[in-house]
Amino acid sequence: MKVFVSSDMEGTAGIVDWEQVRAGGPDSLHFAGLLCREVNAAIEGAREAGATEFLVNDSHGQMANLRPDALAGRASYLSGRLKPRYMMEGLDASFDAAFFVAYHGSMSSPSVLSHTYFPAAIAEVRLNGRVVGESGLNALVAKAYGVPVVLVTGDQTTADELSPLCPGIRTAVVKRSVTRFAAESLHPDASVDLIWSEAKAAIEGLADAAPPRIDLPATLEVAFHTSDYAQLASRVAGVDAAGALVATIKGDDPLWLFDTFITVVLLCRGFVE
Repeated sequence: MKVFVSSDMEGTAGIVDWEQVRAGGPDSLHFAGLLCREVNAAIEGAREAGATEFLVNDSHGQMANLRPDALAGRASYLSGRLKPRYMMEGLDASFDAAFFVAYHGSMSSPSVLSHTYFPAAIAEVRLNGRVVGESGLNALVAKAYGVPVVLVTGDQTTADELSPLCPGIRTAVVKRSVTRFAAESLHPDASVDLIWSEAKAAIEGLADAAPPRIDLPATLEVAFHTSDYAQLASRVAGVDAAGALVATIKGDDPLWLFDTFITVVLLCRGFVE
């Protein structure tokens, strides 16, 4: 049984500040270690329920936050920047389940360190009218390959945003966001225990799980902070302007929708970087 693990970082218990998640920060190695513990808890819980093979896609920042030799379950490790499918690179139809570990809420939410892929440009994204963050966007790839997303870990906003798209998903809420820069977190040991038990339950209930429930054809509405980003996005094939600050992407192929959105993200990043 194969499990795909997409690991972000902002949703880790105890993390509330950008310096804690930036490579090279004074405490970044400590917090990367806490993230690794949470990833390993998800793997070990799944192993307890019968999962045998794991791929961890390091999906935060420079995407090289974890020590390969520290990963549980002899997991394969996909790391490094400029992956074509970004946080979902490596997923295909051979996987039985997907886990989203240490995720955060959407840019327009009060979730700790909330953003949606590129916070300098993107103010909000809606999928079929519903506000989504990275978890909801990434669910498009799981939908395309028919893989159920059965576990998400992070704060309560992250769980609330993804649950409607993935009915029955197990949610390990390891912290309660107070503001975008404050949260009440479980002790790291308690967060690990919770993730382990929810991962185990997710795999035990896999027979009743289904791919994300996203109606097709689908529409992504991407709202930007400034009009120059919206104008730039509309130059991408399949992206249409819908006002000075909004661009839309419509289609019946969830993989194409996701890929087109990622192209917009990378183009906007290049515009300022």
